[in-house]
Amino acid sequence: QEWQNPFATWDPQDFCNISEVVLPMDTYWSPPIFILERVNGQNPELNYMVLMHNGSFNSTRPFQVTLTCSLMILKFPFDTQTCNLSIASFLYPAVTDLVMKMRRTPAESMKDSQSFFLTDGEWKFTNLSIIESMELIDDKNFSVVTYMISMERRPTLYILNLILPTCALYLLDMAVLFGPSSLEEKINFQIAIILGSSMLAVILNNSLPTSSNKPPVIGTH
Repeated sequence: QEWQNPFATWDPQDFCNISEVVLPMDTYWSPPIFILERVNGQNPELNYMVLMHNGSFNSTRPFQVTLTCSLMILKFPFDTQTCNLSIASFLYPAVTDLVMKMRRTPAESMKDSQSFFLTDGEWKFTNLSIIESMELIDDKNFSVVTYMISMERRPTLYILNLILPTCALYLLDMAVLFGPSSLEEKINFQIAIILGSSMLAVILNNSLPTSSNKPPVIGTH
């Protein structure tokens, strides 16, 4: 966060060339912000800000939060999800008091995000968009900055553990059904295939999130 305070300025030559100082957050006014999609998290312990001699404040506070996000897993495991992270301040109207603006462009923010994002997880970070908007609440407009984070699922593990075994079972089912085996042998094979399909269904049920409105195609078949 960066903001200006014209009443907190000084000439560095009058104070031993001191051009900046570190102060607690409660020393001066600081813009209160909220993450709208936040459901849980840890508040930062770094409650300090840097004051420059020209009245410029700079505060870097790392947050670790859990957010809500609506998932669409119809194309699982080849799905792409987009989650929003909205930052707002509902204490000061945007028209008269507080307007939030991005200091960095979306391309710069995406480059920084890629350098911090874990690359060995289930998801692949693909895109970051930033929208600056106003939200009307009780006839007052409030400034909102929304980060739209796009992620793509890495399907390799699901292909090896779910899709390929499922296809192999269906091919085996067709081969046994139209094969020259006796009826008793076909029934035994069918029972084994049904047990294998049931086991794969249990594994799939434990692997899928339950917050989607539509089930995945692989689950409906």
